[in-house]
Amino acid sequence: MEEYSMLNPIEHYLEMRSSEFTKEDIVQYIWENGIEMLNFHYVAEDGRLKTLNFVLNSFEHMQELLSSGERVDGSSLFSHIKTGYSDLYVIPKLKTAFLDPFAEIPTVGIICTFFTKEGEPLESAPDRILHKAHENLKRETGYELEALGELEYYVLMESDNLFQATDQKGYHESPPFNKSADFRTEAVNLIASCGGNVKYAHSEVGNFVLDNVTYEQSEIEFNPSPIEDAADQLVIAKWILRNLAKKYGYSLTFSPKITIGKAGSGLHIHTRLMKDGKNMMVKDGELSEVAKKVIAGYLELAPSLTAFGNTNPSSYFRLVPNQEAPTTICWGDLNRNALVRVPLGWKKPVDMLAKVNPQVQSEPKDFSYKQTVEFRVPDGSASVHHLLAGLCVAANYGLQKEDALEIAAKSYLKLGEGREAMLKNKLRTLPDSCVKSATELQKQKDIYTRNNVFTGDIIEQTIRTLTAYNDEDLRQKIEGNIEELLYLVKKYFHCG
Repeated sequence: MEEYSMLNPIEHYLEMRSSEFTKEDIVQYIWENGIEMLNFHYVAEDGRLKTLNFVLNSFEHMQELLSSGERVDGSSLFSHIKTGYSDLYVIPKLKTAFLDPFAEIPTVGIICTFFTKEGEPLESAPDRILHKAHENLKRETGYELEALGELEYYVLMESDNLFQATDQKGYHESPPFNKSADFRTEAVNLIASCGGNVKYAHSEVGNFVLDNVTYEQSEIEFNPSPIEDAADQLVIAKWILRNLAKKYGYSLTFSPKITIGKAGSGLHIHTRLMKDGKNMMVKDGELSEVAKKVIAGYLELAPSLTAFGNTNPSSYFRLVPNQEAPTTICWGDLNRNALVRVPLGWKKPVDMLAKVNPQVQSEPKDFSYKQTVEFRVPDGSASVHHLLAGLCVAANYGLQKEDALEIAAKSYLKLGEGREAMLKNKLRTLPDSCVKSATELQKQKDIYTRNNVFTGDIIEQTIRTLTAYNDEDLRQKIEGNIEELLYLVKKYFHCG
């Protein structure tokens, strides 16, 4: 049996990992811990977590709910579902059960998936699309994909004059200069208690005062998890952050751009291919050919992946030159301007600990299993399940593309090379608006719909939604106009 989490109350009580939860286990926890309510949660078209509350009237009622699920109005959750046949079932995914940290009445929450009236999975549901994409990748290549997100956000609070941090110098700042540190540490503890595989959290670059409001940027990074679990963890984390902000009396946003001249917030996604429990991204201490093929797939589909990862006009005010956000389709080692970055990794056995601590006996260890590649385009507006499904499709595409290694070689920027090299190599650029993102998705839609991974109605709905923003020249029209940009930020403040 795998080691269970001491921070997750249900895992701790049952002494097992959540992946092993059965209906009987959840019933036992609820019954023996005085749980009075059960909440079903599910992700709708807007990417936010929805909730259905149940009072647990009896033992039999609890058993029934966990067995049969409940029905909901799908047309009110998804615009592509017609009113005339809108009834859907929501069925709990038992491994996602968590003790609700915000409920005054003892409550267990569970993330659900959608089923049709025939009792079959809803093929267009966000988590179903991700499941199909991952299964297709595993079936055709033999590899599994793990992912982790870097979730960036701004906390907004009333300003004071004590220990003001330096403008745009908030990276890894400590209290008392960082005012939201207690909020952040409580947030990661709650996320972990609800099943999140959290790696660390820290304050980020963004730190400024505007109209007597302090804006502080933070980041929460997760550990690599199976890609379907990674999606659920990100959705739950955003739900927790918003609820905790309300408790503190703060405002909080995942908006990709907050104002002119200040750091925007991304949702960088790290991935690694696994086979038989081994990381396939590194071979003999170097980045493997498998990794380079995956990178090529990400580069080839990057223009259309913005349709899932950058979903409102404010997204494209973050994707501008010289802002540590990508604009050109390229990759490189350590380069934060690149679309795909290979972060500093432990590619060869090393023992830095012993070099710092001479009293420690040197035992060089291979940490190459930690190596990932980072897709730096998405932001907090992302449709998380669709984005990760798109990355599965792109990885599969790269692995099977005959000239993938040539594409990777031509798109590689050496360490230290910047925009001059990008221009010299005539590298393609990302879309600069929702309208152009929709155009790119239209061009590449057949790749996403192959094997019915993405359903045609979801692709068409995504294209219609993006095109309706009519923002093709918006970035140029309001360049330098802070009032117009702040209006745009406010309009999409609660994106994702």
